[in-house]
This record gives sequence, C-alpha cells and structure tokens, in this order.
Amino acid sequence: MKTPKRRIFWLISLMLLLATALSFMDRQVLSISIIRIKDDLHITDTEYGFINSGFLISYAIMFTLGGVLIDRYGSRLGLAFSVGFWSLATALHALSTNTFHFGALRFLLGVGEGGCFPGAIKAVIEWIPSHKHAIANGIAIGGSAIGAVVAVPLCAFILSHTNWRMLFLISGALGIIWVLFWLRLTNKYSKEQNTATKSVASPLKLSDLIHLLKNKNALLFILIRFLLDPIFYFYMFWIPKYLNESKGLSLDYIGNILWIPFLALGIANIIGGWLSDQIQKKTGNTSQARKIAMGVAAVLTLPVLSVGMLNTSLIVMFVMSLAFFAHGIWITNYITSIGDIFGATKSSTVVGLSGTAGAVSSLVINPLMGVVITNYTYAPLWIYSGIMYPIAFLIFLFFLREGIHTGK
Repeated sequence: MKTPKRRIFWLISLMLLLATALSFMDRQVLSISIIRIKDDLHITDTEYGFINSGFLISYAIMFTLGGVLIDRYGSRLGLAFSVGFWSLATALHALSTNTFHFGALRFLLGVGEGGCFPGAIKAVIEWIPSHKHAIANGIAIGGSAIGAVVAVPLCAFILSHTNWRMLFLISGALGIIWVLFWLRLTNKYSKEQNTATKSVASPLKLSDLIHLLKNKNALLFILIRFLLDPIFYFYMFWIPKYLNESKGLSLDYIGNILWIPFLALGIANIIGGWLSDQIQKKTGNTSQARKIAMGVAAVLTLPVLSVGMLNTSLIVMFVMSLAFFAHGIWITNYITSIGDIFGATKSSTVVGLSGTAGAVSSLVINPLMGVVITNYTYAPLWIYSGIMYPIAFLIFLFFLREGIHTGK
C-alpha cells in the first residue's frame, strides 16, 4: 500500500506530465489542421507566419512574467490559471474566421503557456521531497516530449472523424478537465504540501527581480539557456528539411520516423532525473549529482559534430536521437539545479527569465540559420550544436557558485 507522500509524488508528477503534454499538443493543433483551415478560410503562407509570430512573442514575454506571478501566487492557483487560460484560448480558435482572429488567439495561447514550465517547476518544489526533485522534474518536463509524440496521430485521428473547429474545442476541453482535477487534487492534499504557504506569503517584489538580474548564478543560467535554446530549435525546424534535401528522404517517410527523437527526449527526461537523484542519494552531494548528469549529457552531444560527414540516413537519425536524449538529461538537471539554488520563492522567476532568454535568442538566431545554410551549408550549425553543450557544461562547472538550497 502506498504511503500518502508516495501517493502525492506520483499523482502530482502525473498531473504535471499531463499539463506539459497538453501544452505541446495545443501548440501543435494549428500546425496539424492548417491545411484544412487554409482550404476553408484561404489563409496564405505569409499570413500563417504572422499567426505563429503572435504565439512566439507572447510566449517569450510571459515565460518571465508567468514565472514571477507563479512565484507570487503558488503553483496551485498559478498552474490552474495558466492551463485554464490557454485551454480557453485553444477552444476559442474554433470561432476564428480570419487571420486576425487566429493571430490574436495564438497570442493569448502564448500568454497562458508562458506559465506552464515555471509552474511545473514550482509545483515540484512545493509538493515533492527534495531528494526526488530531479526525477519529478524529469517526469514533468517529459510530458512535452510525450505531447510531441502523441499530438500528430491523435489530432489526425480526431480530424478524420470531425472538422478542425471541433478539434480545437476538444483540445481546449481536455485542458479545462485537467484544471478541475488539479484543483481538487491539490485541495485534497493541501495539508501535506511542503512550502506553498510560505512561498505565497513571501511574494517576489520588483526589487527582488532586479536583484536576481544582478545575481551571478541567475545570469549564468540565463546565459546558458541563451546559448543552447537555438540548437534545439534548429533540430526541430531544420532536421526534416536536411533529411529531405541532403539524404533524399521523402516527407512522408520523415513524418513516420520523426517521433523517434522526441520519444528519446521524453525517456531521457525521466532517466536524467532518476540518475541525478540516485547519485545524490549515494553521495549526499546535490551539486555533484546535477553536474555529473549534465556532464554525461554534454559528452553525448559530441557525435553531432559528425553529422555532416555521415552518408546513411539511419545513422543520422540515430545521432539525432542521441542528441535529443542528451538534451533530455541536460534540461532536467539544468532546471532542477535552478530549484536547488533558488528555492521555492524565486525558482519559477529564474526559470522564466532563462526561458525568455532562450526564446529571444531563438527568435533572433533562427532566421540567421537560413542565411548560414544558404551560404555555407549546414556544417557550421552541426559544429555549433556539437560543441556548445560541452562549453556550457564547463561554464556551469567553473562559474556556478556553490551554496545549493536544499529546501525541505
């Protein structure tokens, strides 16, 4: 029979996994249904680009603002509002009749989703014992990868039985159902919560935010995210094109195998958390546990340097899956380290600041990737992707100030 604390661990972790999975799925619904939408509403590719920009802009802003608000109000209300807001925005897509409607609603979707990952990290700190933070974060973050694997076939199945408007309504309704379960669950186990009352009673002030922007550890986390996020966006946006143009794979075939790296990512999120917690349990050194796991991840990215020299598409996909696997281990321990250092009252804000830095970096650098690929092929990007995780790890290893906050 499971103890109350063990039951809470699994229930909270599962709910966070579902939240991040819904987050990724709701982003994908438009890209999956856009072909039918274009036929119905005659939306051009240029207009579609404008629509997607609405999401990216608000998401970049709200990653930080959402983190600040969740640090202020706690994960129970913060996540309920975040998921409820973006789910309502998703459902309202069903009423859209033109580009402006879609653009405005994508903007609102980004407003809601900006609080998802800061809220998930906050919930782990508030509800999960510190010696299980990494595995809980791995499960929570892994939901986004699971959402990537499941979104396409699930949405395609729904579209085959109904229209695109109903798809948005169903997707939005799933989020509302999640909110109801989340509020009931957290209310039921509120007495066992670790730090929620304390964190809500000590809201982050503007002066605290300014202080964080001067904090060397916070700036270190922001810098690392700024350097690495464009790599993951490069993988997501350019790998299909690379496999088609350089390896001669058909788009249908690419679509059939592209879920594999995302599955590797989701598995690595959980394994990375488990590995880190096991090392922490045996050594009693939280900082060392995170650094060992991140060091392993950094080493696993080195084979990316060889992608431009590989002739077999199967090996390329293996290396890409390895890169996604490495990223899963890395991001789980990177985010867990933020919780270790900044505790319950500031972690969501630091996660938000670093997420905004990554989004801004990606918005600026991704257009430049097209210029690099056109003029210099993909080679410079494979080199950057292969060396930056080890470089980021060395920065983390030598410049992170000790003094891990262990919490309760």
